[in-house]
Amino acid sequence: MSKLWNEFQAFAVKGNMIDMAVGIMIGAAFGTVVKSIVDDVVMPPLGILTGGLDLSDRFIVLKDGDPTAPYETLVAATEAGAVLLRYGSFLNAVISFFLIAVVLFVLVRWTNKLRDPDTPPAPESRACSYCMSVVHKNATSCPHCTSELVLEAA
Repeated sequence: MSKLWNEFQAFAVKGNMIDMAVGIMIGAAFGTVVKSIVDDVVMPPLGILTGGLDLSDRFIVLKDGDPTAPYETLVAATEAGAVLLRYGSFLNAVISFFLIAVVLFVLVRWTNKLRDPDTPPAPESRACSYCMSVVHKNATSCPHCTSELVLEAA
């Protein structure tokens, strides 16, 4: 049991578990920011442009409930036990997905521009021909992708 605990500690301390936890937490926070941008910044002007169009209450009755159709609202149809094709909810989900994807694309593009540009390798190093990581000029294998490297002629 002690050996198993030591292996787990080595795994956790090495950074794999910590990196994964940090990534998940940042991903959740980033998701909240993207949702807020869509709901609070993009949707209000879009609602004005579309005249407040709300598709969520659009449906087709596949089988009547009790009482029978017509139903004025989705809630009334659901309460009657009707079988419904809720195309309005589906269209809202598709539009929301598209808007979130666009906002996410813009944010990722913007953050990529904020990163430092790639620096050229130092004179005593070169790029691995397989993974393009920087390696020493005399290296015979890449420490990143473990590929065997051919030494360049001097």
